[in-house]
Amino acid sequence: MLQATQKSLKDAEALAQSLSRKAGLPDPKGLTRLAGGRNNQAFEVAFDEAEHVVLKRYHHDPRDPRHRLQAEWSFLNYVWERGVRNVPKPICKDDAAHAALIGFVAGQKPIAEQLDKADIDQAAFFIATINQSPRDVMKLAPGSEACFALDQHIATVDRRVERIRILDPTVPHASEAQRLVDTGVQPAWAEIRKHLLQRIKADGWTMTAELPTRQMCISPSDFGFHNALRDNQGNITFIDFEYAGRDDPAKLICDFLCQPEIPVRAELMNFARDRLSSALNLGEDEIERSKMLYETYCIKWICIMLNEFLSVGGARRAFAEGAAPDDRFAAQILKVRRSLTRLSETASN
Repeated sequence: MLQATQKSLKDAEALAQSLSRKAGLPDPKGLTRLAGGRNNQAFEVAFDEAEHVVLKRYHHDPRDPRHRLQAEWSFLNYVWERGVRNVPKPICKDDAAHAALIGFVAGQKPIAEQLDKADIDQAAFFIATINQSPRDVMKLAPGSEACFALDQHIATVDRRVERIRILDPTVPHASEAQRLVDTGVQPAWAEIRKHLLQRIKADGWTMTAELPTRQMCISPSDFGFHNALRDNQGNITFIDFEYAGRDDPAKLICDFLCQPEIPVRAELMNFARDRLSSALNLGEDEIERSKMLYETYCIKWICIMLNEFLSVGGARRAFAEGAAPDDRFAAQILKVRRSLTRLSETASN
């Protein structure tokens, strides 16, 4: 749990009360800041009864046009209407305040070293369930940075690599982060990009050919065990769908395999790819595209980690966490180093 500033807490209390009344709930009796969110503030809202809900306040910035509240709200309603229950229940929202009430989920984040095939199976079953027939991908907007052609995947990472080319020199550990960009990320992407383009040409892929609607999927987008809670029985509930929408299944698989916070261990990578591919009912070409794009998405996630060293990323984190401690920047440096090492080991195998 985190300490909230007095003003932030007062604002949250007022929002919790107005949304609770709008939802037909009693007035809240207590508010507790929850840890975890990197793009939002979350508070556990308690009533006289045993029921608890969560108030989420979503970060918004003119420099970042993504509508996190709308993305999560649309996704939760879509899957809830289809009987999916291992996600929070959507209760009530306030668009003007960039806030919503959703169901409270009890549990703990999984530990990377303890992840096993049964956990992967739960993740795959979740993906299969949210994409079950009748699947209507057009009910959701494109996910954040959705890609529907090979050139779009490449362009997305080009933009992210360019964005981190010059970091904010005033943040902690900026010079070390800049060296990682200059000597690690940029050369690695140049090499990966070159080989990807060569393979696309050699294998006869068409760069601009867009996926037909039937091959798109419903994607949680930022999907992985970092956005999951495990209860005492081992059941996993998935949370945080601020980037969700329709997308390329290959991107969903790559994001799941590449996310660095609670990573899929190397010995489970092929198992996880197979299970997710099966859950999405992918054909051989679609599976091959996910393999071909894996290293591209490793670079994308490294860039995401380095967003901490950009002003817009720092503002978002400060909103979510209420502070910008030195150790947070140091932790990102360590994650980037580990991801570059892992990428290098993958490339050499």
